[in-house]
Amino acid sequence: SRINTEDILDPTLITEFLQEEMSQNGKAMLNINQCLQQIFGEAISTAYPGIENAPLTVTLNQQAKFGDYQCNSAMPMAQMMKAKGQKVSPREIAEKIVQNIPNNELIERTEIAGPGFINVHLKRMFVSKLLSNLLVNGVQPPSLKKKKKVVVDFSSPNIAKEMHVGHLRSTIIGDSMCRLFEFLGNEVLRLNHVGDWGTQFGMLIAHLQDKFPNYLSVSPPIGDLQAFYKASKKRFDEDEEFKKRAYQCVVKLQSKDPDFIKAWNLICDVSRNEFQKVYNCLDIRIEERGESYYQDMMTVVVKEFEEKGLVQLDEGRKIVFAPGQSIPLTIVKSDGGYTYDTSDLAAIKNRLFDEKADIIIYVTDSGQAVHFQVVFAAAQLIGWYDPKVTRVEHAGFGVVLGEDKKKFKTRSGDTVRLMDLLEEGLKRSMDKLKEKGRDKVLTPEELLKAQRAVAFGCIKYADLSHNRINDYIFSFDKMLDDRGNTAAYLLYAFTRIRSIARLANIQEATLHKAAETTEVLLDHEKEWKLGKCILRFPEILQKITDDLLLHTLCDYLYELATTFTEFYDNCYCVEKDRQTGEVVKVNMWRMLICEATAAVMAKGFDILGINPVQRM
Repeated sequence: SRINTEDILDPTLITEFLQEEMSQNGKAMLNINQCLQQIFGEAISTAYPGIENAPLTVTLNQQAKFGDYQCNSAMPMAQMMKAKGQKVSPREIAEKIVQNIPNNELIERTEIAGPGFINVHLKRMFVSKLLSNLLVNGVQPPSLKKKKKVVVDFSSPNIAKEMHVGHLRSTIIGDSMCRLFEFLGNEVLRLNHVGDWGTQFGMLIAHLQDKFPNYLSVSPPIGDLQAFYKASKKRFDEDEEFKKRAYQCVVKLQSKDPDFIKAWNLICDVSRNEFQKVYNCLDIRIEERGESYYQDMMTVVVKEFEEKGLVQLDEGRKIVFAPGQSIPLTIVKSDGGYTYDTSDLAAIKNRLFDEKADIIIYVTDSGQAVHFQVVFAAAQLIGWYDPKVTRVEHAGFGVVLGEDKKKFKTRSGDTVRLMDLLEEGLKRSMDKLKEKGRDKVLTPEELLKAQRAVAFGCIKYADLSHNRINDYIFSFDKMLDDRGNTAAYLLYAFTRIRSIARLANIQEATLHKAAETTEVLLDHEKEWKLGKCILRFPEILQKITDDLLLHTLCDYLYELATTFTEFYDNCYCVEKDRQTGEVVKVNMWRMLICEATAAVMAKGFDILGINPVQRM
């Protein structure tokens, strides 16, 4: 980033800034990297007041022996000064920055390495204080300057069609983004932009009238909507008379004829019930606002574009060219009907003006990236929003592949039904638990909870742990493997950490009391490494809020679990008599480090939508 002098504090206020950041009623987790940026930003501004927009780079030190963090601003600053005819070595710049570091509670010492890297060693006492703060107050979000309204458009299946693996990705990724923004203290509106309007409803209603003529008085038993859709499509393609009737049904539906609205609602309800089964399994909260919701708004949108002189006629179509975009939006078809472009423009306007959104995120496959790019450009062209003020973003994702690296299909080549996939996950996770003999030690109720936690946790984590931009290979064997960066490994690790206190017969009340009175010692190198890793959580949240790449959180949780294992193997939390196995000594500060690790892991799971269980 670059230094914004308005954001830099007077040196005397740095300590106050740190205390205030730790306060927010004393609960907020402190973003150490952000605090170091504040400190170094101040040092650079004092040392070189003449340099505008000086580069500010503070990163985690990759080699612990050189320190905890590193400020790498000296090299790019030397290049900037050279461009202005001032020849100063990066090392000299680094020395001057170090001399101007304001008093603070965070930095123990600094060292200049190589051409001008500034290595930073943190004060152990300060890190210990931050861990105590976390233990007493729980994992609280970093302080929020202003609560924002966030709209996330995700899942969005089509009525009368089965949900497939593409919808699975959108649902899992979108839900996790919502959980992130909710945890950070924002108001989040989770929207399901279902495909519930359009010409296909004409053929579905015409087919419904033929198959269930008394549908107005008796609810039609449509068991398999997919088969119902295929049958109506076959008739539509082969029977001219039926096709005419289907078009007449569309006209009646669009004119809001009550009988046709009822038929439409019946069809939508069958689909909704199917979608809800998936959402219940995956613990998804979402509000439906399909394309039909925006029908009346579309006319107003078209009129607004026309009045501003932004519409061109093209062979009967009304199109809009946005600056810098090679493809136009078709806002009215040659037959007078509206399109996806029109409904997406109406939706974005509604979200900006009626919902007053500060952030709007669309979670769909990357194939729709160009479409959204054009919609966003058109919304800016007409003056609906300024991208410097409102964040509107398409969070695209790659396709799901089978283990043969081809598009994920059934053996017969059909799209994989989502409920079939989830049920297969449940079966496989139970097999895995039985293979590990968990059915012998868990009660039937605990076993069922563990089964759901592993099945759905593994499916979600397998998706979220891959960079969403890339395609990913769906493999039950890999996702249920309890080695490596998988949910199975992390869930077992979490359960193990949680069981340490229980097996040592330490009550929760005892741990709470200890959190308030016991200093968290960080003398052993593994204690120190784990303590710092725990406290990086706010930095991770900041990064994924900026780039919406949730795999960074998965990588962090895996690093946290493996760092914990190193700590546990080297530092005795509970010491037992070798003969009797009785607990002879409890190292309470280490028990507290276990608690802090588990607390951050639990919150990380929560953001990923994974529900760990106490016993597995």
